Amino acid sequence: METVKSHVVHGGTLRYLKHDSATTGTPMTLSVFVPAGEGPFPVLIWLSGLTCTEDNFTTKAGAYKAAAEHGVIIVAPDTSPRGDGVADDAAYDLGQGAGFYVDATQAPWAPHFRMESYVTGELIELIDAQFPTTKTRSIFGHSMGGHGALTLALRHPELFTSVSAFAPISSPTRCPWGEKAFTAYLGEDRTQWAKHDAALLIEGGAAQGADGKRVFDDILVDQGDADAFLTDQLKPELLTAAAQKAGQGLTLRMQPGYDHSYFFMASFVDDHVAFHAKRLKA
Repeated sequence: METVKSHVVHGGTLRYLKHDSATTGTPMTLSVFVPAGEGPFPVLIWLSGLTCTEDNFTTKAGAYKAAAEHGVIIVAPDTSPRGDGVADDAAYDLGQGAGFYVDATQAPWAPHFRMESYVTGELIELIDAQFPTTKTRSIFGHSMGGHGALTLALRHPELFTSVSAFAPISSPTRCPWGEKAFTAYLGEDRTQWAKHDAALLIEGGAAQGADGKRVFDDILVDQGDADAFLTDQLKPELLTAAAQKAGQGLTLRMQPGYDHSYFFMASFVDDHVAFHAKRLKA
C-alpha cells in the first residue's frame, strides 16, 4: 500500500493509504490509525455511510484519542470502488459512494462493486500483513456503514469479536434506500436481499454459533431520536424485535435530540471504542 500522507495524532500515527485492489479491480483508499508503541494491537474497522469516503470518519469522528488510550488500530476504508471505468448513478444513494457492502451480481455493477469480499478478505489480509496487529478485530459503522458492520459481522462471525453501529439501516429489505440498492446490485429476487438484512439475519439465528450460544454477547446501537431518516429508512425497532425473538443481546440507546450527522457520532464514539476494546482484549 502506498502512503499518500501521514499525521501524528494523540501520540500515534494516522496514514492515508492507496492500493490497487484485486477484489474490486480499482484503486482503493483508506486511513489507518496505529497507536504509539510496538504492539501488536487489535483492529477496529469502521464502515462509513452514503456519499462518504474514508475521510469523513477520519476527520470528523474524533475517535483517535480513545483508540490511543485503549491501544486499538482503527481502519476506515472508502465506501465503494471509484474511477472513470466504474459504473455510477446520478443519485447519491446508488453507485460510487454507495456500495452497501455487498457483492453485486447484476450489470453494470458486478465487475467492481464487491465491497463484502473487499472488507472481509483483501482489506483484512492487507492490514494484518502490513501493520502490527493481533489478528483479532471488531467492526462498527454508520447508516449504510452500520448496515454493513452488522451484516458483515453476522455473515462472517468468525472474523469479528464484536460489532456496533450508529443509526444503521436496520432492515434494508424494508426501506427505500435498501430496496433501491438491492434491486440494482442483487436483482429482483428478495431471497437474495434477505441474506444482507441485519434484522432478518438476527431473527434467523445468524448470531448463534454451532453450539447454540451467542457469537456476540451484545450488539451496541446508538440512534438519535431527531434523526430525519429514523422512521422511513433506519427502523431500529426492527432490530430490537429481531434480537428479542432470537434471544440475541442488543443494546439500543435512543439519544435525545441527536440527528444523523457526525456531531452525533463524535458525541458517543468513545463509548463504542471502549465497547470493542473490552471485548478484543478479554
